[in-house]
Amino acid sequence: MDNIKSVGDKINSERASWDFGGGTSYNFDDHVSKSVPGYLEGHEIIASLSDFFLTKDQSTVFDIGCSTGSLIHKIFSRHPNKNLNLIGVDLEEDMCAIAREKNSCVKNNSINFYAEDFLEFKIENKISIYISYYTMQFIHTSIRQNYLDKIYETLDWGGALFVFEKIRAPDARFQDYMTQIYNDFKIRNGYSIQEIYKKTESIRGVLEPFSENGNIELFKRAGFKDYTTIYHNISFRGWLLIK
Repeated sequence: MDNIKSVGDKINSERASWDFGGGTSYNFDDHVSKSVPGYLEGHEIIASLSDFFLTKDQSTVFDIGCSTGSLIHKIFSRHPNKNLNLIGVDLEEDMCAIAREKNSCVKNNSINFYAEDFLEFKIENKISIYISYYTMQFIHTSIRQNYLDKIYETLDWGGALFVFEKIRAPDARFQDYMTQIYNDFKIRNGYSIQEIYKKTESIRGVLEPFSENGNIELFKRAGFKDYTTIYHNISFRGWLLIK
């Protein structure tokens, strides 16, 4: 099994070296929809809730870790007649290239994708909606608070932050339950035991989930006081936070 590199869906990865470039980018949509419970359902929830926060002309939606631009596209399609500014950033140029192609039907400059680090990205105007969709878990724990601090500082008053994350259970017993149930989910979606093991091996030190309380403490330290859970499935949780 040590010679096997495949984690499924034509994606290969070595131990502790998972990244989102190259083959991962081109097979990402299929892989993530089978690997994360309710991945597309979460898109629908965010798109629906966007109705409450895109009420001003020139409202800005900012998707951090936008991957292939699917969620940006869904939000634009829900509000085609509004004068919105939609921004996606992702560290991988391959992801941004796919996102630009996916959204090429938009014949104006309202959607832009940048292969940049969010913490280095210059925010020109206040943001109406921030989206962090399974992104923060890949940010090094030493700068995770900086990430949320920047979001809070640049979010408009009354604006929304959508955070979806994989979470760790509060103790070892529940973590064991959740891990086994999650593996059952992936097996039902066609992944082999070898592929599941190789994916787990590849994200060592790359994906570092916090517990629910750990995430909430980050929210509070950034300044957020109003937040609620909008999605929960096995070890995957989504929150809506309002400034």
